[in-house]
Amino acid sequence: MLAQLHVPTKTMKILLFATLFLALHAFSQAASKPNVVVIFMDDMGYGDLGCFGSKTIRTPNIDRLAKEGRKFTNFLVASPVCTPSRTALLTGCYPKRVGMHLHVLFPTSTKGLHPSENTIADHLKSQGYASACIGKWHLGHHPEVLPTAQGFDSYFGIPYSNDMNHPDNEGRPKGGPNGMDALWNDPESTLTKWRTPLYENEKIIELPVDQRTITRRYTQRAIDFVKAHATKPFFLYLPHSMPHIPLYVPDDVRDPDPKKAYINTIEHIDTEVGKLLTTLDDLKLSENTYVIFTSDNGPWLPFQHHGGSAGPLRDGKGTTFEGGQRVPFLLRGPNVPAGSVCDEIMSTIDMLPTLATITGKALPADKKIDGLDVTSLWTGTVKESPRNEFLYYTGNGAIDGIRVGQWKLLTNRPNAGGAKNQKNAAANKKASAFALYDLTTDIGEKTDLSKAEPEVVARLRARMLELDAEITKNARPAWQKP
Repeated sequence: MLAQLHVPTKTMKILLFATLFLALHAFSQAASKPNVVVIFMDDMGYGDLGCFGSKTIRTPNIDRLAKEGRKFTNFLVASPVCTPSRTALLTGCYPKRVGMHLHVLFPTSTKGLHPSENTIADHLKSQGYASACIGKWHLGHHPEVLPTAQGFDSYFGIPYSNDMNHPDNEGRPKGGPNGMDALWNDPESTLTKWRTPLYENEKIIELPVDQRTITRRYTQRAIDFVKAHATKPFFLYLPHSMPHIPLYVPDDVRDPDPKKAYINTIEHIDTEVGKLLTTLDDLKLSENTYVIFTSDNGPWLPFQHHGGSAGPLRDGKGTTFEGGQRVPFLLRGPNVPAGSVCDEIMSTIDMLPTLATITGKALPADKKIDGLDVTSLWTGTVKESPRNEFLYYTGNGAIDGIRVGQWKLLTNRPNAGGAKNQKNAAANKKASAFALYDLTTDIGEKTDLSKAEPEVVARLRARMLELDAEITKNARPAWQKP
């Protein structure tokens, strides 16, 4: 018979107190960490929100984030197209640093974001966060590189753009604004003209996905996730599949006029954002939740009324002009001054290091990134951004320009301004090799100052090549299917 273990009463009390203290400390640490919600639009332009000057689109719920938080007018994404831009948001890197810079992925692609990279989801998961990706992924559709392999506990959404077909991307309907009009006039086309898949975790659960209801279903999944994890820190990544074409909305809110398709789609998304914000309010989570709202790149202008507006900016998606890479950014959360505006430079690559600082855990030292900690901009405690430089890469991953303070230098190529400027190839060949803009006085990039400021051109060009050379030398590979 085992001898009975005798522990002095005083010692027992000390042990119990220590255990209780550690448990309460762990609970308080978890409870003190803020929740994070990132709402990432697809192809929404700088001029598509009421709070950014739209006179045709009503977005009261999204505008609420500007009233209750902070609006950033000088926010830049790291690519003018989907896949590289999303890479930058999650990894804090220029896409070239992690091998994800060579345009977008397709259903036939055999690569993806390498699971060894440290994503926002990975970093928050290491601190006990629950995490979910609900929406468009576009960083690889193979099981080895889907969200559940990149730090997310669960995934529900379309694995690439909503105009792509499983499994070979063949048989897509006619494009262009006329083709999109035909699809809008035939809501059933989402089931008869497309083979776009819906995934849950690593498996297709709906083929084709009914895109009329996908925005609403994303929102309901997001609300369910928030309710299920209301008592612990959570990270919700909600990358909407729209307003990327084709545009669809539920039948009960659809405007039959195809000329109003884009307006209808944005206003439907605004309603759904409102539902999520109301859920945070009802659960009394708003004060401890950072809500980030932005877009992956600028508007797809060739689609006309099925695309958005860049407002005062030049050009749109697919270009390195501001209309392609400067997008709305709204932030609401702890210590964020309500109703404030920040005009300083900030980028998607700054999200990971900033969230690392806010949540109190340093990033891995073995993974060099390009992002900077901009916590002080979030809280408004400093006036100047720690970011004074930013590199511009084309949608195909070529270095194309640099921003340094007020100056922006771009390679003056025939295709630098998109399809519209390709007709001017002969004239561009005679022009300067670079175009220089002063963005403090010329947000629309209308006046090229390269000939008047040759020293600035030389200095920025040298710095651009220096920074790009370092990234190229130290780039890490993307994942490749064996």
